[in-house]
Amino acid sequence: MSAEILQRRLRAASDRLRRVRAELAVTEEQLQFLEDEAEQARLRALVAETPLSEAEAHEARRHADALGAHRDRLRVQEAQLVAEQDALLDRMAAELAASRGPR
Repeated sequence: MSAEILQRRLRAASDRLRRVRAELAVTEEQLQFLEDEAEQARLRALVAETPLSEAEAHEARRHADALGAHRDRLRVQEAQLVAEQDALLDRMAAELAASRGPR
């Protein structure tokens, strides 16, 4: 594979990684908020002991769990992109070493 193609793929992977990390940072912040809200709703439901408060607590927990699953998918995507970036860098280094020949 040519160096130009490798560089282009590396830039693309780097851009995707930057976007995923930015989204992950926002998601982490939002998740912390939703986790706090879910915990507060759970405590209110324990005190109130009404079906409505229990339903609200369940809904808050469901939202926090959904965002947690999204965060987990972003973490997997981040790890995959880091691995792709590492593989591209290794390939570039190997091709550079091969093009220089033995010393």
